[in-house]
Amino acid sequence: MSDKLDKMDARILNLLQRDASLGVKEIAAEIGLSVSPTFERIKRLRKEGYIERYVVLVNREKLGKHLLVICTVTLKQQSLETLKSFEEAVSKFSEVLEIMCIAGNHDYLLKIAVKDVEDYHIFVMKNLSAIPNVSNVSSNFVLKEIKKETALEVQI
Repeated sequence: MSDKLDKMDARILNLLQRDASLGVKEIAAEIGLSVSPTFERIKRLRKEGYIERYVVLVNREKLGKHLLVICTVTLKQQSLETLKSFEEAVSKFSEVLEIMCIAGNHDYLLKIAVKDVEDYHIFVMKNLSAIPNVSNVSSNFVLKEIKKETALEVQI
């Protein structure tokens, strides 16, 4: 196991981040290697954890999820048990796209997609506020997404 990236690995990772549906033949042609070594590189990148998974990015607006909310949550206490309990509970909600444990004035930052403000209000009242140990929920409504990127450019 090498755990060291070279320029070819970086090119493969950048290509796959732009379009995960690319086949090995397409990637090989783009980077100037034959199919077999390209396949072996991709296999190694997966094995070493550089490639976590392949996903499709769905347009949330097309699915009727017009409101994006950045929500901060503060817990009453921060013991290991209460943190794990909160994380497990909030992970089950399909509306929650991302969960980040943060340092500062709040304990968690959540990215939530819902239909509208009423839908969000119901979500907070029925789900988020119902989780034991939640002290405070603060909501920020996204007016406009300026940059929406999932790719992390790999440079060697």
